[in-house]
Amino acid sequence: MRASLPDVGPNEKWSGLLDVLPGEAPAVPCSIVRGARPGPTLVVTAGIHGAEYASIAAAQRLSRTPTDGLSGTLVVVPIVNTAAYYARSIYISPLDGKNLNRVFPGDIEGSASERLAHWVVTQLFSAADAYVDLHGGDLVEALVPFIVHQEGDEKASALAQAFGLDFTIATAGAGTTTAAAHDLGVTAVLAEAGGQGLWPEEAVAKLVDSTLRGMRHLGMIENAPETSVPSTVVRQFAWSRAEATGCWYPAVHAGDKVTEGQPIGVITDLLGAQLQAPVSQATGTVLFSVSSMAINAGDPLIGVGAG
Repeated sequence: MRASLPDVGPNEKWSGLLDVLPGEAPAVPCSIVRGARPGPTLVVTAGIHGAEYASIAAAQRLSRTPTDGLSGTLVVVPIVNTAAYYARSIYISPLDGKNLNRVFPGDIEGSASERLAHWVVTQLFSAADAYVDLHGGDLVEALVPFIVHQEGDEKASALAQAFGLDFTIATAGAGTTTAAAHDLGVTAVLAEAGGQGLWPEEAVAKLVDSTLRGMRHLGMIENAPETSVPSTVVRQFAWSRAEATGCWYPAVHAGDKVTEGQPIGVITDLLGAQLQAPVSQATGTVLFSVSSMAINAGDPLIGVGAG
């Protein structure tokens, strides 16, 4: 096995395993689809968080894109974080306890997650004109489909709008896949649908169809499924977080409308005594909510799309 991408000729496909962290993590699956006609190179990843199954299933489906009718090259890595995938680990890698999507652009001399991020940047982003990072809500997360791009990046904003997901968010976040790609001049977006350890067809199809619309926008394909959902642009993700460890009883859920200061549930200790009554930090729509009873201090509870 190898860790670098092979050369693929026009009108050819390749699929195989890349030994990115030999001896530490299972090999990383990858597919390359090169069309008969020249065009941009689009890199699609999923499984940055190993338990976001809707995104993984969507990426696997996209890897079966035929060469006929494709302009340019599609590179798909459906499970980047294979160690987290097999461990069914939420948020963090079992190899070093780090969140892969907080350590970009990585470090070749760093921990396992930092070296994996470095590989993504040097082997995938270096070859890309555009980048799509598919996510799917983790094992304890429910969400409304949305797409994120770097604030002020007009090309990324146009690509995000082409996806046709429910909400579009511009962010100035650092340490993420899209921030690292943006810093290299790659047009980058992060799309989310699904969650709670499930991969229903509705969520998988939404991610596939939206990516196909993005490919049409990039000039890689001529036809893509249409959407009747107007994407609502929001200016911030306002997070409410747990200040106590115990049991989480939410009063609002993904898709609900909330106002700033509105109670969103209670956290109790293991005997039922209330420890915290968190409130919404903004007025808007709950785009993300934690659905597990078990909660730790510092964990996110809800994320509200506001502004």
